[in-house]
Amino acid sequence: MENDSINQNNSIQKAIPTDIVKTKMTIQEYEAAYYSQEIEAFPKFNQLGYELYDSNDNRVLNDFEKQQMIIELEKRIADVMDILRISRRDPNSTHTPYRVAKMLINELMVGRYEAAPKITIFPNRKHVNNLIISQGIEIMSICSHHWQTISGKCVVGYIPGDYVVGISKLSRIVQWFARRPQIQEEMGEQIADYIQRILKPKALGVVIKAKHYCMISRGVEESEEDSEMITSVMRGLMLNDINLRNEFLNLIKDF
Repeated sequence: MENDSINQNNSIQKAIPTDIVKTKMTIQEYEAAYYSQEIEAFPKFNQLGYELYDSNDNRVLNDFEKQQMIIELEKRIADVMDILRISRRDPNSTHTPYRVAKMLINELMVGRYEAAPKITIFPNRKHVNNLIISQGIEIMSICSHHWQTISGKCVVGYIPGDYVVGISKLSRIVQWFARRPQIQEEMGEQIADYIQRILKPKALGVVIKAKHYCMISRGVEESEEDSEMITSVMRGLMLNDINLRNEFLNLIKDF
């Protein structure tokens, strides 16, 4: 038992740079050292030589790269289960590492690794100069901090300039940005930046309302029913014309 304790302490200490490791550390000392690290201390490349980048950023991977990532990730998740003392002799957990690896790469974080959806824009031939709103767009993401579910809905409203876009394409853009570790504030900004760049609307609004299970599942004293976060991003006339902004917000108040 004593050797097990020593090995456990050593494994914890390996997680942080050696210059801040003591021979024996309490969890309080470990946390103090861990949270005092400068960002520059963390690597720019992983052990296989691949670039490390922000959780909500994107690099397009080919099928071989994604398959190799799943294989490597399965091993690491198995290590996590071993640390948690979860036996893979349990038939419910036998293939969990592979399932989780595939889920993360092919589903929950797929927006990090796949190209942006193809978006076809059309000329605004009739010179439409009123709000176009798509609401009820499903948001399913995970938070960058705890990797817990963010679940909610998004509304995108715009007044076209020279171009319009098929309404389903707005949903695909939202989902592409959602399917990666996010914080809701940045997700809304990313969606707005992308739509602004490809469509160049006169006015643009992106509103997200979501539940954050990093708060709900961790037992923070808020009910699941009431704990929601709402963020809004306004661009162009939507930002500068208060009457237009109020019209937009009134139209979507029950989304």
